Amino acid sequence: MSTPQLFFAYFAVMMTGLSLMVVTRKNPVHSVLYMLILFAHIAALYLFLNAEFLAAIQIIIYAGAILVLFLFVIMMLNLRKEETEKRFQKQWPLGIGIGVVLAVFLIMIVGKIAVIAPLGPYSIDAVRSDGHIMTVGKVLYSEFLLPFEIASLILLVAVVGAVVLAKRKIE
Repeated sequence: MSTPQLFFAYFAVMMTGLSLMVVTRKNPVHSVLYMLILFAHIAALYLFLNAEFLAAIQIIIYAGAILVLFLFVIMMLNLRKEETEKRFQKQWPLGIGIGVVLAVFLIMIVGKIAVIAPLGPYSIDAVRSDGHIMTVGKVLYSEFLLPFEIASLILLVAVVGAVVLAKRKIE
């Protein structure tokens, strides 16, 4: 194995393991901390793939804003009851069996797919001459302006909803 393959294998194994830790922990704060480590590994993988802008966005948006939102919601909820109850009763063997069967089917399906995407208008030299952020900005504000604006409105509604939910009634 070459060095890049070793790095990619490390990131793949760690991200898979951290994802499992996020969904299997009883304490939701521990899950969020594992998610923080997961987001840092995803950002490092982006750096490894020469996508510096995506790595910065991953850290700023996901590891910063989204995790703060998750912690805010966790602190608002009373989760003491869920921590004391038994989490996985008798369903886990069936769940593992179904997961293995689905993984086998997924591997069989993905193994038969051969997709060669057409080349886009941006070559490697064009991206290097303009820069990553300039290229992303040109595409985002020209071809994807409407989805970008819709996403911003959805985020605005989410922020207003969070403020309304967190506001205490004054009587």
